[in-house]
Amino acid sequence: MIPYGKHHIDNQDIEAVVDVLQNQFLTQGQQVPQFERALAEYSGSDYALVVNSATSALHVACLVLGIGKGDIVWTTPITFVASANSIRFCGADVDFVDIDPQSRNLNPNALLEKLKIAEKNNQLPKAIICVHFAGASCDMQQISQICRSYNIAIIEDACHALGGDYLNQKIGSCVHSDLTVYSFHPVKSMTTAEGGAIVSNNASLMKQAALYAKHGVTKDAELIQGELDGPWAYQQIELGFNYRMSDLNAALGISQLKKLNEFIQKRRTLAKRYFAKLAHLPLVLPDQANLNTSAWHLFSIEFEGFDRKLAYQKLQQAGIGVNVHYIPVHFQPYYQKLGFKKGDFPHAEFYYSRTLTLPLYPQMTFEEQDKVITALEQILL
Repeated sequence: MIPYGKHHIDNQDIEAVVDVLQNQFLTQGQQVPQFERALAEYSGSDYALVVNSATSALHVACLVLGIGKGDIVWTTPITFVASANSIRFCGADVDFVDIDPQSRNLNPNALLEKLKIAEKNNQLPKAIICVHFAGASCDMQQISQICRSYNIAIIEDACHALGGDYLNQKIGSCVHSDLTVYSFHPVKSMTTAEGGAIVSNNASLMKQAALYAKHGVTKDAELIQGELDGPWAYQQIELGFNYRMSDLNAALGISQLKKLNEFIQKRRTLAKRYFAKLAHLPLVLPDQANLNTSAWHLFSIEFEGFDRKLAYQKLQQAGIGVNVHYIPVHFQPYYQKLGFKKGDFPHAEFYYSRTLTLPLYPQMTFEEQDKVITALEQILL
């Protein structure tokens, strides 16, 4: 079976983890701060905080923006449920902005129109979570201009997009946002087994993020109230969570980050081959304008005039592990209980009705990719 995504671990990665196991602290050692420094440098941001999952990172990002009960936050329906769930964790209300059919990302024009209506109804969102679907950046320059005029905070959900570029800067530089979140799940650009991160250029937000991620506990002289009893003492000044990353995970992350550009280049090479070899088929392909800037976490196609479910079944039978990204969040029973219904976001729903994600990962061979292409040809021609 050729999977739709797969991690790549080499001997250097293994040796880095074994070294921690044998010689270092397993948690709260030196690997986590080292990984954070390397990640900030790579992304072009001033600060980085690594945590145990991207979901935790999204939750913390919402918390540091002061999102809570009575607030509204908007995101896209074409994402994994964690993007919306992180808003609900804070007690805030969720709404969605439909996608642009070509980019499959949050549509800036739809955002602007929805904001005009929300302003009239006194229901402006406190923040927007922009998801860089499949690894290609949203139009952050336009989105930022729109949101700043309404004093709306911006979180970039770059869980698909670590290693991608936007306007000659790394996605995560936070030029157009307050915070960016990365994922290190095994099928993403690089892995820490499980893990996530927040990057930002805002020192105050990141100091607060570290508190929320580490039980709300600190020894920071600028934050403590009164005097500590001694060098052993600490204070809990917030109700925080245990979202810390272990040094084992961080060691793997440091090693993987050194290979990230190579991973992204291999993904782009495979994406280029898909574009060339699928052009003759009755398919809608991703936006080729992003060929040299997307991180290419996913290569999602759309069928024209062919039953997607049948194609899925035939490809699975052929040993090709296609998948669907994503079922629109507002289709999920939990969100339907909140009042959302089918028909609310037509572009997202139309995309979902005909999409499949083809296998793509750094160690995928051309022979494996050709097997996928041949199977599609046999189905469609």
